[in-house]
Amino acid sequence: MNVIGVSGLPGSGKNIISKIAKKRSINVLKMGDIVRQVAEKRDEDSGKTAVDLRKEHGEYVLAKLIIEKIKTQSNSNKNSENSNKSNTGEFFVIEGIRSQYEIELFRKNFKNFKLISVFSSPKTRFNRLKDRQREDDSQDYGDFLKRDQRELNFGIGNVIASSDFIIINEDGLDEYKMQINNFFDNLKL
Repeated sequence: MNVIGVSGLPGSGKNIISKIAKKRSINVLKMGDIVRQVAEKRDEDSGKTAVDLRKEHGEYVLAKLIIEKIKTQSNSNKNSENSNKSNTGEFFVIEGIRSQYEIELFRKNFKNFKLISVFSSPKTRFNRLKDRQREDDSQDYGDFLKRDQRELNFGIGNVIASSDFIIINEDGLDEYKMQINNFFDNLKL
């Protein structure tokens, strides 16, 4: 089983990697989706939930939940008569890795784990978030910087620094998509 982790600060372009992975029939799991689901159940802000989950259950909490999902999905794919082993159950992308704890657990559970990070400048990312207008995206630059700081407090800077691959996403969508496709092509996926 091949597992690829994706990291980057908000608005860097992680979601485009996930979209391209899905087009290549790679399973995609998003750590942020788990946080947003729990936040909705708790009727609270996803940023608060992300911090609280780690306080309540430890730094590994999201990685553990993702690993369970991967193993369940992989076993389900293996048991399915209609499974296409070459593309359905063999490869997973995990979007939204934020801490060294998560990397440690993924590397322990998946021997072929690779980490790719996306870098974009704060100005570029803020403009993307303003355009995206997801519920947890701020239109205020001060709030944007607070969100970045929360992510940095999780340890995302160290995650990016320890990446196997880094893509710079500043030049436009077509160039960025080409870099992502080259990344997947080089992995022979």
